[in-house]
Amino acid sequence: MWASSSRAVVAEALLALGGNTGDPRETIAHAIDHLCAADDVRLLARSSDYRTPPWGVIEQPDFINACIKVETTLSPDDLLTHGLAIEKIFGRDRAHEQRWGPRPLDIDLLAYDDVTMATERLTLPHPRIAARAFVLVPLAEIAPDQRIGVLTVREALVPLDQTGIEKLPPRG
Repeated sequence: MWASSSRAVVAEALLALGGNTGDPRETIAHAIDHLCAADDVRLLARSSDYRTPPWGVIEQPDFINACIKVETTLSPDDLLTHGLAIEKIFGRDRAHEQRWGPRPLDIDLLAYDDVTMATERLTLPHPRIAARAFVLVPLAEIAPDQRIGVLTVREALVPLDQTGIEKLPPRG
């Protein structure tokens, strides 16, 4: 438990979820339910779903992306472990997939309070967030004034190409 004394520390974290195989909207909705099923992670805000062009490997289906803001008593490393376990539940096999290729679910820890860290396993804030409109557009919906590094989400989004990013209507 992430604790400085006998009481657990409560932190706010931002996560991005995406996928482009199977039914990504359904997968993301269920993954959020799994993430927040226990008492140690509580959903504070959820963005709309966005259809986004593939990034990295272009020849693949469009992605569906969303972001969430949670309150958690898990440490950054434990929250990452929790997210990776949920990816596996939904069929992701990071060891045998193409980098930036198709996947049923991707969960990225973007920021955790004002923590700055870099380990072999986790870098906070996420090192490539400022270059990814497919993350910043949904994140701007729920946390436009959130500072990630030196810029707010809204400021980081300004220079980025948002072509092809489409906000989807709520699921029926």
